[in-house]
Amino acid sequence: MNIMDFDARQNVLKISLFILFLFPLFFLDDFYIHFNSHFTGSILPAVIQNQWHIVFLNIIIFVTFLIPLSFRRKINWKEYGIVTAFFVSLFVEMYGLPLTVFFASKTINSGMTQSPTIVFSFYLFGVNIAMDVAMFYATVLMSIGMVFIVVGWVSLYKGLEGDEIVTSGLYSLSRHPQYLGFLLIIIGWFIGWPTILSTVFMIILVYKYVKVCMVEEKELYDNEKYKEYMNRVPFLV
Repeated sequence: MNIMDFDARQNVLKISLFILFLFPLFFLDDFYIHFNSHFTGSILPAVIQNQWHIVFLNIIIFVTFLIPLSFRRKINWKEYGIVTAFFVSLFVEMYGLPLTVFFASKTINSGMTQSPTIVFSFYLFGVNIAMDVAMFYATVLMSIGMVFIVVGWVSLYKGLEGDEIVTSGLYSLSRHPQYLGFLLIIIGWFIGWPTILSTVFMIILVYKYVKVCMVEEKELYDNEKYKEYMNRVPFLV
């Protein structure tokens, strides 16, 4: 594939993600109601509670997505611990015991009575999961992130045989597509469940994984092939 093909594909990726991140601007009222209802705790009456089987199922599924990230570099159990803590606290809040939402409802309580409009709902193990516009958008972000991680993992797995730096597939469009995918999942979950706790975790994890990308590149900087790769392919997008 020539340089023009690479540039065209990179531009398509950039434009697609740019349009995706512009989407909330067309639904500002819906997103405002969604964020306000979560941060002030007025969403509390509609929150799913004590569905611990859903909690454990989601924790297992999303922690599993950490495994493909270990193919790019050695496992750092401290980083994995922070991510696991994020998912555990997130799903306990969403489907088990919404402590920070309860806290917000008692301390902030803006008096807002308008609830987000439900646009999609489905049943999962007997539990009705309802989504407003922001939650549906967040699901799209997370789904794209999962695709990035899985497809990136396939490219890395195939590249292990030659013991060379992987620069094909998604790695021809982004130097860190798996981390980009993981960041989309983190941001998506924050948008879907914007509370004080998820905000703190989101900031920490975005910082940590951008730093991981930079550390990884520092380790490879003496590799001439990787230097050429860095000049040709963007950091994340």
